[in-house]
Amino acid sequence: MHLRLPISWLAGLLLAANAAAQAGPVTVSEPWARASVPGQQVGAAYMNITSSAAAELVKAESPAAGVVEIHTMRMRDGVMEMRMLESLPLPAGQTVRLEPGGLHLMLFDLRAPLSAGQEIAVRLHVSSGGRTEMIDVAVPVRGRE
Repeated sequence: MHLRLPISWLAGLLLAANAAAQAGPVTVSEPWARASVPGQQVGAAYMNITSSAAAELVKAESPAAGVVEIHTMRMRDGVMEMRMLESLPLPAGQTVRLEPGGLHLMLFDLRAPLSAGQEIAVRLHVSSGGRTEMIDVAVPVRGRE
């Protein structure tokens, strides 16, 4: 049995599927990671995360690293402190910015150097209302600035 569908119907179906993927409760924008130098075993990834409902980032992982941790940085008495977070609250309707000098994802035990122009995969585990959603993010690597 062959099914023939008009091209316009197929295009509409693809547009609807794309819109549904973007309409989920969590949106990730502007992801990036900084290139590493040879021998460097750690890296960092940054992005903006917006959730339409109260949620929390409970885990992150990447095939580019042995371990990914959620971290915060701040200056205290002239010393930069970095601390691992068990989870990161994502308040409803607010954008949480992961950026240099603040919240970020630490990539430990890099499997290979992060090179400008490449892209690494990062999977975020976001919990809301008793359910955990996994979000795959393609993270472009930028040169060292």
